[in-house]
Amino acid sequence: MKYFAYGSNMDPEKMRERGIGFSQRARAILKDYRLEFNKKASHNPREGYANIVSFQKGIVEGIVYEIRDADLAEVDRFEGYPNHYNRIDVKLLLKHGQAVNAVTYIACPNKVRDGLKPSREYLDHLMAGRDLLSESYRRKLEALQPLNEW
Repeated sequence: MKYFAYGSNMDPEKMRERGIGFSQRARAILKDYRLEFNKKASHNPREGYANIVSFQKGIVEGIVYEIRDADLAEVDRFEGYPNHYNRIDVKLLLKHGQAVNAVTYIACPNKVRDGLKPSREYLDHLMAGRDLLSESYRRKLEALQPLNEW
């Protein structure tokens, strides 16, 4: 099955550490959404995790993984499904314009708050997927102002 990661799971090492096996990973584009960091972190009330928000003509780049069906339960667990994130089906565009269906996660409305920022460590996990992101999207992520921890 295909799983679309747009947040910290863009880091293939994080996926491996979590015991989520994958046979392939590729760049994917999710249209009509935008990336926000408005999912409340459980350990810091000022920190935000990645979330996607419906936004006409928006684009979110990420990594599509081919995972075993049995590993979806592990992804669910690490994403806090169903209490923190809901699992949704999305249509993605791959490198040559090929459309594929995948599952991804969107934050539950009661876990969202404006004014949050990602930590530097969290952004580093997103940047670990830079090998498959476009140059313009990499620059956009690099320009994000992380949470000032002090």
